[in-house]
Amino acid sequence: MNVAIYIYDNAEVLDFSGPFEVFTTAARIAGDVVPFNTFLVSEQSKQIQARAGYTLQSNYSFDDHPNIDVLIIVGGVHDAEMEKPNVIQWIKQQSASSCLTASVCTGAFLLAKAAVLSNMQVTTHWQDIKDLREQFPCLDVKEGVRWVDNGDIVTSGGISAGIDMSLHLVSKLHSHELAEQTAKQMEFSWTKNT
Repeated sequence: MNVAIYIYDNAEVLDFSGPFEVFTTAARIAGDVVPFNTFLVSEQSKQIQARAGYTLQSNYSFDDHPNIDVLIIVGGVHDAEMEKPNVIQWIKQQSASSCLTASVCTGAFLLAKAAVLSNMQVTTHWQDIKDLREQFPCLDVKEGVRWVDNGDIVTSGGISAGIDMSLHLVSKLHSHELAEQTAKQMEFSWTKNT
């Protein structure tokens, strides 16, 4: 499965690096059949400056990425992204053609703006719950959970919760055994909330 993680300027570093580590570790330890091909996508093929001056390069842009099976939208300082029609349209299109869409932290705002989230239970970073409720009153925003699974749409709380959600996704898309092995390999204490 092709797992695409959307990154942008001022994205939260652990929001994308946590899920990236989970899926690439799972792929590395899975055995002969590699279940996940994980890559970073940005709007344009240029360097991205994430939070705190963390600079990185995406693997692909909107124009040249492979087919996406799993789309992960990360959070951070997301306001500028919400005002870009091409970004919102791309998220909407990719979500419609992927088998699963997920968000970490305030990535939920981008999914809501793209009308991927509507009339469902969701979550986001605890500090942004009030704003998400106010901006998108049709959403049932849950507090105190690491992630919310709606079948083909999964949202997580802030920052480190994206690691817990990604392990949940490995369990959902491959096997619980691989998710447990991945958490062990990462020396990570997996918090399960469902």
